[in-house]
Amino acid sequence: MNANSPAQASDEPGTERLEKAVRAAETALIEYEIAVETFRVEVENFSRLHHQRLGPVYARLDELDARIAEAIAARTGDPEDIRRADEKRGAVLPMPKVEELFFGWIDSTGMLPEAQAMLNEQPVSPPSRVRPGEEARRAYRDLVRKAHPDLAQDEAERERREAFLVRVNKAYADGDAPALAALAEEWEAGPLPGPVAELLRGEELYARLEWLAQRKEMLARTAAELEESAIGAMLKLAPDDPDALLEEIAEQLLGQVAERERELARLSEQEQGEQA
Repeated sequence: MNANSPAQASDEPGTERLEKAVRAAETALIEYEIAVETFRVEVENFSRLHHQRLGPVYARLDELDARIAEAIAARTGDPEDIRRADEKRGAVLPMPKVEELFFGWIDSTGMLPEAQAMLNEQPVSPPSRVRPGEEARRAYRDLVRKAHPDLAQDEAERERREAFLVRVNKAYADGDAPALAALAEEWEAGPLPGPVAELLRGEELYARLEWLAQRKEMLARTAAELEESAIGAMLKLAPDDPDALLEEIAEQLLGQVAERERELARLSEQEQGEQA
């Protein structure tokens, strides 16, 4: 009998325990990948919605700051106040000739989110909310658990699963529950995975565990980068309802706008009083 045959492999000491350890590690890794990917989608969606909904408010704040600085500079004539006013106005003015050449792609803050989305092959239309609905979340988790490439037994099956999950990830990023439901039906109707060997040799199992550990380290680095980003840090402030956080930020910004407008009105009244 061949020394590498399944029957012989089943007699190797500890092989059954290794097999269970590999299966447990695979399951844990898939769950971790799901958690990292769902957080990545929320970070991306929050960033795009933040720019879409609050960009005009930030622009209004910048304009008010420039006008306040200009009013102070006109009143004092101080060189430092004039320099500060020029600096504030420069932050508001568009980049000369650049916006004309790249209309719809670039503004004074850099590349627009929709242009970035197209270059990265992401959905062009902004998402409706930061966190996809619960139905979409359940469907996404179930599909990833069933179709994850790490469960493939050969390279062709892995490639099929990877291509399928690209579509799953896009539907989830869009919060498209009907598309996820259609993908679930497609997966159930598709070809079944090839037969699984009864047991792998001990050397193969150890190699598999090592690969899973390396994959886990890579995901941990990705998760840390997401959590340490500005948007990730903001999301951690409202883990249960990130969409409500946008409304809270908008309310705070509108309060700042009202405060700036009152300050500008006060300066204008002072100037008129001094001229009278």
